[in-house]
Amino acid sequence: MMNVIKLRKGLDINLKGKAAKQKISVAECSEYGLVPDYFVGVTPKVVVHEGDHVKAGDALFVNKNCTEVRFSSPVSGVVSSIIRGERRKVLCVKIKADEKQEYVDFGCKNIDSLEGSDVMNSLLESGLFGYINKLPYAISAVPDTKPKAIFVSALRDMPLAADFEYEVKGNEVDFQTGLTALSKISKTYLGIGINQTSDVLRKAKNVEVNIFDGPCPAGNVGVQINHISPVNKGEVVWTVDPTAVIFFGRLFNTGHVDLIHTIAIAGSEIDRPAYADVKVGQKLSTILEGRLNRTDHVRLINGNPLVGRKSCIDDFLGAHVSEVTAIPEGDDTNEMLGWIMPRIKDFSVSHSYFSWLQGKKKEYVLDARIKGGRRNMIMSGEYDKVFPMDIYPEYLIKAIICGDIDKMEALGIYEVSPEDFAVAEFVDSSKLELQHIVRKGLDMLRKEME
Repeated sequence: MMNVIKLRKGLDINLKGKAAKQKISVAECSEYGLVPDYFVGVTPKVVVHEGDHVKAGDALFVNKNCTEVRFSSPVSGVVSSIIRGERRKVLCVKIKADEKQEYVDFGCKNIDSLEGSDVMNSLLESGLFGYINKLPYAISAVPDTKPKAIFVSALRDMPLAADFEYEVKGNEVDFQTGLTALSKISKTYLGIGINQTSDVLRKAKNVEVNIFDGPCPAGNVGVQINHISPVNKGEVVWTVDPTAVIFFGRLFNTGHVDLIHTIAIAGSEIDRPAYADVKVGQKLSTILEGRLNRTDHVRLINGNPLVGRKSCIDDFLGAHVSEVTAIPEGDDTNEMLGWIMPRIKDFSVSHSYFSWLQGKKKEYVLDARIKGGRRNMIMSGEYDKVFPMDIYPEYLIKAIICGDIDKMEALGIYEVSPEDFAVAEFVDSSKLELQHIVRKGLDMLRKEME
């Protein structure tokens, strides 16, 4: 019998532009790019040169702090350029794709006959290990410490997020193989939503399935860890995006690194939002070609509106991204009488606007404006109302701002990642960049402890 965990704190934000459950074709892409910044905590060391020919699965760069962890090319082709920034920081490795794709053959493997060490070696050799993240610090994992557990969340409940039940269709065998592979390394937990009914999730083998019933951010893997097996000081857990689980399964079933996956193209500025099959590192211009309602005053986001990255049309699809969204920028908006208007089209968590009278099913068109300036932090308990973890979020944020490591530890910083504060940031009347603050705190702690 599966364990059902009821969460009462949180906030569902119903935005206009959800992707319809149908697939569209996107334009052919001739150039791909792998961006090291999408693998948080990795210091990249490039192992290819401009003009080199690589196959899909060949390493483009490694983690300088653990050179066993490689990051492989999503396509075969010629390394067209290596983009560097200040102090020669590697920003992107670009590949001009071949017309006919070639793959490194890592060999098909029977997952049932493998040991945990064999699975680890295969993921390291193929350049897929870096798709695993770890807590504490919410960074890309390294194989120096065996995790006490591995967590996968198949519940995506952020606004405009892709539905994994739709993505996994046609990939059921690879997903199960990936779960089995992870279970060889350590005990593996799969978190799903109360409304997810597909057999591949509910009847997943070799893992413990937990059902979460509650508003966003119930799908955050950090929230699920907090309710199943909290992370204490000195412990390590790994977290894996369900899309990466499919990548792992394909590796063992086909012997190839195949980074194609189904993403949602969503948002109020998208014409006919839908799903599409794309590859990691694909250029956003090919994904969005002919899909934007307009090209100016639009915020393009690599990911969903709460935790995604602001992007431009020439950027590349992120490694952990399951949707590309477009919402109004809001920089061309002029409001008569400003805040004094009743605002029946705007969203409010405090019933400040009359829009709450229209019910929870109303879809909102929200833009990227902050709507207010930064101010002193107000200890009003507003974070607590939307933060479903056994942690005092306001006190933790204050400890991070003050740089008090002892208090940060006592208040549970080892358990959190920046995305856990996304909804709290949305409702914050002080307009603080909570996710940025938490990331700085985690980086500070890691620098002190490692």
